[in-house]
Amino acid sequence: MAENDSDRSSIKDPEQYEALRDEGMSKEKAARIANTSRKKAGKKGGNHPQYEDWTREQLYEKAQQIGIEGRSDMDKDDLIQALRSH
Repeated sequence: MAENDSDRSSIKDPEQYEALRDEGMSKEKAARIANTSRKKAGKKGGNHPQYEDWTREQLYEKAQQIGIEGRSDMDKDDLIQALRSH
């Protein structure tokens, strides 16, 4: 299904969004990136612990929160990979 102009009206950088979509990125992730100012995007994030330091159960709960499919069959490494690529 094609997007219409109203779907993209909230995208701050439509060119970047389209480039990310062309690379195969999900609509959700492309929109998050395209809506982040480039100045802000270059700054280091908070003090969030690395996923490797989380338990499998914590990773599973995070995957559940963001709706990653097939999470119940994933081991810790699979969950980390799925979270990072979402």
